[in-house]
Amino acid sequence: MKDNYAKWIYLITLSIIWGSSFILMKKVLIGLTPMQLGSLRIVFSAIFLFIVGFKKIKTIEVKDWKWVILTGLLGTFFPVFFFAYAQTEIDSSVASILNSLVPLNTIIIGYVIFKIMSTKSQIIGVIVGLLGAVMLISSGATLNENQNYLYAVFILLATISYAASVNILKRNLQNMHPLTIAVGNFSVIILPAIGVLIGSGFFSEEVLSSANLKVSLFYLVILSLFGTAMAKVLFNKLVHVATPVFASSVTYLMPIAAIFWGILDGETLSLLQVIASIVILIGVYLSHKRQS
Repeated sequence: MKDNYAKWIYLITLSIIWGSSFILMKKVLIGLTPMQLGSLRIVFSAIFLFIVGFKKIKTIEVKDWKWVILTGLLGTFFPVFFFAYAQTEIDSSVASILNSLVPLNTIIIGYVIFKIMSTKSQIIGVIVGLLGAVMLISSGATLNENQNYLYAVFILLATISYAASVNILKRNLQNMHPLTIAVGNFSVIILPAIGVLIGSGFFSEEVLSSANLKVSLFYLVILSLFGTAMAKVLFNKLVHVATPVFASSVTYLMPIAAIFWGILDGETLSLLQVIASIVILIGVYLSHKRQS
């Protein structure tokens, strides 16, 4: 019973944090390139995590490192760059909506690769939620004809990456402390992130003297602390107390927060998008309804 309450608390908290991450990325991209955003986000998040839990690295057994490396790359490293590039062309609210594909990919990857079975209710819920996401996407494309929706491929790649990561977490790192997993992940990906940062031209005089740099870095610190470091630990906790499908369904609720911030920032929301958001919530309910 305790875990049942905890998983909903984690789910709602994560949906607010990650739902707010999209508008923060949009603000960061005003003064930084996608490569700079992704690499700095990893470096800052790693610093925060190392401050509170660096000693936990020594508790990771040799046999578990391959899974820690994989979840670090699939669950954080590649997605942060995919989303950064996607949001150079797509509104923050639409990017969050597209992210709703994660639960569907979680079920598919869980079944095909990991042989994890899902209930009929879960499958129906995911399909309903996905239909709601499609409604949001189509209406968003109509409202924003100037946006290049080919960049949605980056988000699709990110959702596949997230889905693979959550299945690996549940199957192979279930007994490892969430903070230990997060610190292990970032101990692996911080070095390639630093390499990307150096190659991105961030340390050039042009970038360092930019008028928008301070504002972008301010939003980036908030994004890294809450949207990556803290959220990573909370998500690992969620995976420990819930199924992979339940954990990945945080992406169903994220668009609500993302759309709220998008509206405040001048992005357009139609009545059809509101209806689609309700459909998504129905999908969340169905995917977690207990079977008799």
